[in-house]
Amino acid sequence: MKTLDKIPTGKFERAGQLVRTGIKVGGNYVAYYGEKMVNPTLNRDKLNENNAEDIYDGLKNLKGSALKVAQMLSMDKSIMPQAYVDKFSLSQFSVPPLSAPLVRKTFKKYLGKYPEALFDTFTPDATNAASIGQVHKATKDGKNFAVKIQYPGVSDSISSDLALVKPFATRMFNLKGKDSEKYFKEVEDKLLEETDYVLELKQSLEVSSLCSKIEQLRFPKYYPELSSEKILTMEWIEGEHLSEFTSHNEDRIKGDKIGQALWDFYMYQMHHLKQVHADPHPGNFLIDANSNLVAIDFGCMKHVPDEFYVPYFELARPEVIDNPKLFLEKLYELEILRADDSKNELAYFTKIFHELLSLFTKPFHEDYFDFSDEDFFGKIAIMGEEFAKDTQLRKMNGNRGSKHFLYINRTFFGLYNLLHDLKARIDTKSFEKYIA
Repeated sequence: MKTLDKIPTGKFERAGQLVRTGIKVGGNYVAYYGEKMVNPTLNRDKLNENNAEDIYDGLKNLKGSALKVAQMLSMDKSIMPQAYVDKFSLSQFSVPPLSAPLVRKTFKKYLGKYPEALFDTFTPDATNAASIGQVHKATKDGKNFAVKIQYPGVSDSISSDLALVKPFATRMFNLKGKDSEKYFKEVEDKLLEETDYVLELKQSLEVSSLCSKIEQLRFPKYYPELSSEKILTMEWIEGEHLSEFTSHNEDRIKGDKIGQALWDFYMYQMHHLKQVHADPHPGNFLIDANSNLVAIDFGCMKHVPDEFYVPYFELARPEVIDNPKLFLEKLYELEILRADDSKNELAYFTKIFHELLSLFTKPFHEDYFDFSDEDFFGKIAIMGEEFAKDTQLRKMNGNRGSKHFLYINRTFFGLYNLLHDLKARIDTKSFEKYIA
């Protein structure tokens, strides 16, 4: 794979790359509509493939928050066309890595020595490369290490990247007024946290210690003395990325056990620690030779305040969803309904959120849930398509919900998709034994 000697970090340089990408996408649409005139039965599959290819190619060399957006979109399988999911999922652990000279410069700058002076061996080529950083394998005193190196300039470009994205997001989601700033600020703050490897090391040590009791769940050991604000060193653990494992696994029992560990891990964090690993994509989990789930990245942790946690999970209870008075109260508490809503907005958003929550919270209504249920995921996909086509929704103020929804909903969408890939049948109450 081609390596990178330089990553664009300036605002104008990065904007220029995005403009060039936009021109390519525009050309794809012109070609599509030209063919459509000749062949009216032509579908959008080829257009989606070409757009996904061009957008990904434009983002992968920018890295940072631009590529992180693609990674986040690849988790929304029920909403994004499959061509985008397939292409954007590469951003999870397979993008062009930094060149060896640039890696050496990073070591010298942030640890004061070149990698060959710190380790007995160090692979110059990255074994994995994602949106924020890339991983190299190293050895020292008979131990194997995974060394994560952050791309230069990632944290410095976050604000300017989001400023470029903001006008498109505002129109796409129909956000109005100053209140919409809280969503962009939440994303910016979380992305900045992900570029702070000192914080990630602290979070990794804390969560791995607090969750060590969960069965069939492993964490790497971390090495503070070989880490810094841009370099993070941990134990190397052999295994397959979760997506690689699910592509060939035929053992339902094995999938159930791994899925149970994943569910218990997330529910324990959510309900007991009140903070959660908010980046559940396949690149952040390995399956080892003993079918243990290995969590390897804690850059994105979301704290869940009580004022959000309580009404959020009360809305997961059928007796609240089906009680009109209680249901309305929770919608106001979670800022889904607003004091300045018109009668039409009040009736409309009450209806669609009742439909959405009645479906999406189903796993919490039963003691056991089968995440291989195609009917459940099919209904989510249909609902997503209906929202995308709803012209009435586009006319209404899109500022809906507490800022905490952004990462908590992302967490559950990602978790559901991973469990679906595993075809896992889950005991939804199992995590409670770890709290007791």
